[in-house]
Amino acid sequence: MPEPAYNASYRTLNASRIVETLDRLEKRVAERFPVSGLRAVCRELAGIARSSAARAAGIGRTNLAMRIGIFVVIVIGLAFLGYVGSIIEYKKSTDNLFGVLQGIEALFNTVLLLGGAIFFLSTIESRWKRYKALEYLHELRSVIHVIDMHQLTKDPSVALNEARRTKSSPERAMSAFELVRYLDYCSEMLSLAAKVAVLYAQSSRDTVVINAVTEIEQISANLSAKVWQKITLIEQREIQVAEAAAAPQNQPGRPTA
Repeated sequence: MPEPAYNASYRTLNASRIVETLDRLEKRVAERFPVSGLRAVCRELAGIARSSAARAAGIGRTNLAMRIGIFVVIVIGLAFLGYVGSIIEYKKSTDNLFGVLQGIEALFNTVLLLGGAIFFLSTIESRWKRYKALEYLHELRSVIHVIDMHQLTKDPSVALNEARRTKSSPERAMSAFELVRYLDYCSEMLSLAAKVAVLYAQSSRDTVVINAVTEIEQISANLSAKVWQKITLIEQREIQVAEAAAAPQNQPGRPTA
């Protein structure tokens, strides 16, 4: 039995199956449109999916070296604070009260600064992972717009013989069937690109990363909806042509069988 596109828990996507699906899609595009630039885009998306599988896993893992380094820095800071506290001279005489109050204020400020530093250091790992995830998602968002550019000039009216070319019109030599297949490949690539983005959401609990993934999913869905509007127009026209060809020629004045 083939491995499903999701893990055994039915709660997470299987990155390897996404890559396999993209590889198969690249072969389908190559067999139908061997010289098309869409094939190269699909190959690029498959490469990003392979990298994203490792990247997302890395983001989900604990960076032990970074945590050890942060822990050492925090311990050194606390030790320094303890040392400063140990050398403060405290006397019960009234003449030294003002100096004691100044020392307490300085110690309070030091504790605040150290607390801020500890908080900053403790969030370095999560902020670094957020930065890397957003960088990878930006790359994926760019590819999604490249896919959209490939379907942009695929005008269904040309396939339906309802448009007249001009000198600046792009080359449109596809039949209605080929145009539907091309647009369908674009829609599949957009959907798979969104699934690749979800790999990062699975590996992170960062709200910023999850929102970025949601945005990519929305962009992909909107662009795919535009593609399917074109497909629907072509298919509806093909159905109308087929129905008109199959309809009996019952015109006025013409005898029927």
